[in-house]
Amino acid sequence: LVQALREAQHIKDAPVIVHALTTKGKGYAPAEKNRYKWHASGPFEIATGNAVKSASSAPTYTQVYGKTLCELMAKDNRIVALTAAMPDGTGIDMVLEQFPERAFDVGIAEQHAVTFSAGMACEGLKPVVTIYSTFLQRAFDQIVHDVCIQNLDVVFAMDRAGIVGGDGPTHHGLLDIAYLRTIPNMVVMAPKDEAELRDMLLTAVEHSGPIALRYPRGNGVGVSLDYEPQTLEIGKAEILRDSSSGDVAILAYGSMVHPTLRAAEQLARDGIDATVVNARFAKPLDDSLLLALARTRRLLVTVEEAYLAGGFGSAVLELLEDNGLQDRVRVVRMGVPDRIIVHGDAKLLLAKYGLDSDGIYTRVKESVEVLEGRRTRPRHTAQR
Repeated sequence: LVQALREAQHIKDAPVIVHALTTKGKGYAPAEKNRYKWHASGPFEIATGNAVKSASSAPTYTQVYGKTLCELMAKDNRIVALTAAMPDGTGIDMVLEQFPERAFDVGIAEQHAVTFSAGMACEGLKPVVTIYSTFLQRAFDQIVHDVCIQNLDVVFAMDRAGIVGGDGPTHHGLLDIAYLRTIPNMVVMAPKDEAELRDMLLTAVEHSGPIALRYPRGNGVGVSLDYEPQTLEIGKAEILRDSSSGDVAILAYGSMVHPTLRAAEQLARDGIDATVVNARFAKPLDDSLLLALARTRRLLVTVEEAYLAGGFGSAVLELLEDNGLQDRVRVVRMGVPDRIIVHGDAKLLLAKYGLDSDGIYTRVKESVEVLEGRRTRPRHTAQR
């Protein structure tokens, strides 16, 4: 390769292409033999190549998703699965094994995956497009023109939504809420845990029209999966902690629900009784519930694992503005600030931006103190 580059350096009168035929994982047998894995990896045993097991006994969201999709495909032969060169990373490897004639890996071609799914939907199939959140951005035009304008029955399952950690800036899935909720006909939802992921996948395949669900990388929270998935009502949120006497309501979206519940317990010990809502949907919002809370609370806090600009919190603000309630209630939005997020352990990055239970507790407590005149303004230290 060095010799080829040196020779190319001296060619001055024509364009030069250096074609390097590489061997994937060269020098490490497990990486050379596996077509899909080892482009990146977590800790592993050098001798065997086996991954070091997580301390959590809960399955990953990806595992739950793949297993549930296989169960649904066994019951409905209209469902087909698509991915873009990431079958192992998205759980579609399970589908390829069980339903090889109904699963399609289109390669690194997200735009084609979406247009392909639109064609399938036109023929009466129910395509489920499974792509990392960050890579679905590449197909924005196809989502709009090929799927949503025609209001086709296509499911978009976005793995690795939110902060993903070690893969860094290119892989954080932080934009999907903002850009998908702008598209007419699109439904946007996120589960609070791996059990609700099963419910949302069933909801998605039974829905008429485009629908997207986002879920994080890593292990679930450890809830029971020993039940039949249930269809959710589109646009309906869920009150998990009801405090009719309190002044505070926290609207948590997706992966932020369980940290918010833990924060609410901390707040209760300080005498702050907060209602906690599992929003479920960023589009459509549960208008009736959110407006009722805005009319009966002094403080609404939105929490999401995504960029604040245009996200779930912005959708709530728009709803309040449209209904003349923007001055009736104080709204605090919590999420990822307007900057490129670097590499790092996902838990540490979430803590840095105040999106763990301690950060949520601190921000809500400070906001209550401001509301009561005991503090001039929140420090916002977690957002710096």
